[in-house]
Amino acid sequence: MATNTRPIVSVKALEGDMTTDCAGLALAEVFRSPIRPDVVRSAHRLLSCNKRQPYAVSRRAGHQTSAESWGTGRAVSRIPRVPGGGTHRAGQGAFGNMCCGGRMFAPTKTWRKWHRRVNVHMRRVAVTSALAATAVPALVLARGHRIETVPEMPLVISDSAESIEKTSQAIKILKQTGAYADAEKAQDSVGIRTGKGKMRNRRYINRKGPLVVYGTEGSKIVKAFRNLPGVDVANVERLNLLDLAPGGHLGRFVIWTETAFKKFFF
Repeated sequence: MATNTRPIVSVKALEGDMTTDCAGLALAEVFRSPIRPDVVRSAHRLLSCNKRQPYAVSRRAGHQTSAESWGTGRAVSRIPRVPGGGTHRAGQGAFGNMCCGGRMFAPTKTWRKWHRRVNVHMRRVAVTSALAATAVPALVLARGHRIETVPEMPLVISDSAESIEKTSQAIKILKQTGAYADAEKAQDSVGIRTGKGKMRNRRYINRKGPLVVYGTEGSKIVKAFRNLPGVDVANVERLNLLDLAPGGHLGRFVIWTETAFKKFFF
């Protein structure tokens, strides 16, 4: 497998193309950028906060009883107590965060600071680092991607891939380029989430597969790849750190179309 030290990157021709793999592109300077895992982790942690949805406990939670303090002189604490008799609940403490059924300490509010601002320079350094890491086979393998049969990194395919719109054609392209093993790994990893997230529209989880980057706006390639588990599709004009380094981990396996790869030279 060739590394990113090569000045020329081959363009992988697909079945039905008139050209062969002899065509080549120069490796853009962005793929030679310094790799900063610390900046990537920090920027990813901040950017991922911007997807959070505000949550809070009910304003009335823990106070839905008419408890009052018994006052002093009864040799018990002055915490408000549930009125009545004949049940175990009568006489129990209420309202306090130390009481059973009481409110929590410092109840959560919806006006908490949920989102985080990230400096433009920090975002740019993080994205360029993530792009450079996609061209290093050792980092891509360390992230867990199956690229043993991929002929070259970075992997660039011809623009004929942007005209497909069937999932069967997308699978055929992945098999031709040696990337199907990674997509199959992501598909086999689909499982049910542990915990209450599966009751909150987050039932299934799966590993990340390859990221397909195209260059033509409105390309049909989005329809072809969008139904493959773990496989993401992105426009080269709108690449972001969350796609290039999921979880803050460098080395995402990226498949570029020729048009997308040429965009780095303009």
